[in-house]
Amino acid sequence: MIMNFKSIKAEKTTLTRDNHDLEVSGTGNLFETIVILSKRSKQLAIEMKDELNSKLEEFITPTDSLEEVFENREQIEISKFYERLPKPHSIAMAELGQDLLGFDEVVESEPKELED
Repeated sequence: MIMNFKSIKAEKTTLTRDNHDLEVSGTGNLFETIVILSKRSKQLAIEMKDELNSKLEEFITPTDSLEEVFENREQIEISKFYERLPKPHSIAMAELGQDLLGFDEVVESEPKELED
């Protein structure tokens, strides 16, 4: 599920969550819901990192000297923009709260008994 993480209105600060509400809004199982949120958070973090790196690659200049460090204003603004974005776990929680997070339920079957 590829989604524009910039358009999600997520909290930028830490909030205390009610475990029961989290369980009910997710899969019905608190631990499965947390696993799903964790996986989505990792996906978002990778997307954000890849996008930031691709934007910052424009500013890479091949130099051998460590003395030459250029402070590019645009590069600083891009970095500050990504620092101000909500964290991936907050975006995942917002997606869950807005029913934008999809997941497949795995149906476990009874273990088959071995015949002698």
